[in-house]
Amino acid sequence: ASSSEIDALVRERLKTDGALYKLDLEELRNLEPDLIVTQALCDVCAVAESEVQAAACSLPNTPAILNLEPETLTEVFDALRQLGSVTGIPDHAEDVIGVLTRRVDAVVSRSQAVQKRHKVAFLEWIDPLFSCGHWTPELVEMAGGIERLGQVGQPSRILDWMEVIAWQPEVIFIACCGFDLPRTLEELSGSSGISCWPELPAVESGRVYVTDGSQFFSRPGPRLVDSLEILAHALHPEVHPLPPGLSQDLAQPSLLPSY
Repeated sequence: ASSSEIDALVRERLKTDGALYKLDLEELRNLEPDLIVTQALCDVCAVAESEVQAAACSLPNTPAILNLEPETLTEVFDALRQLGSVTGIPDHAEDVIGVLTRRVDAVVSRSQAVQKRHKVAFLEWIDPLFSCGHWTPELVEMAGGIERLGQVGQPSRILDWMEVIAWQPEVIFIACCGFDLPRTLEELSGSSGISCWPELPAVESGRVYVTDGSQFFSRPGPRLVDSLEILAHALHPEVHPLPPGLSQDLAQPSLLPSY
C-alpha cells in the first residue's frame, strides 16, 4: 500500500475501532510477566495503553505496568532512568544515559562551529505530508539546523504544500515513520512528479536526505542519539563525521523531474 493508502486505512480504523493492534492474551498469560512496559504517546505506533491495562487486569498475577510517553530527548533519558529503577538496575541505566549524553554534547559542541544554520524541512510522511514532532525539532537544532514546521514536544501534523514552499527549506530530511530506507525510497520514486518539489531550494541544490524511519527518529530510545548523529552529518558533514556503521542508513535521492 502507498503512504496515502496507509494513511486512509489508519484513519478509518481509528475512527471505527479505536485501535490498530490487538494483544495476544493467550501468549501474554503464558509469559507470566511481572512487568509490562507500555506507552500512551501514539496509538498508531503501538498497542493503546488502555488495551494493555485491560489485558493486565485479566492476568492471574496482575503485573506492574510502566507507562512511558516521553516527548523530548530529556524525557527519553528520564524514561530510561525510570526503566532502570523499576527493573533494579539503576546504576546501569545511569551508565547508559551518561554515554548517550556525552555523544549528544559532542554533537551540540561541534554544531557551535558551523558557519550557517540551514533551514530544514523534516518530513515524517510523504502523502499526506507530515511535519516532524516531539523530540525531532530539538534534534534538528542540536544538529545545527533550523526547523519551524514542527514543534518540540508536540505531535507531528499534516502540512500544506504552501507552508513548505513558504518555508523555503535549504535541506529536506525524510524519515517516514515505520518505513525502512528502501521502502521510503520506493515511496519517493512515486512522488517525483509532484510539481511542488522543484520549488524548494533543497531539491534544486540536491540537499534531500532519506534515512530509515523505522530504526531512527520515530522510537523514543537510545537510537535517537544515532538519529542525531546521522542528521548532523547530513546537515554539516564538514564538522560532523558519520559514525562507523551508519553510512548505509543515509541516502540522497534526486527529486527533480527527469525530462
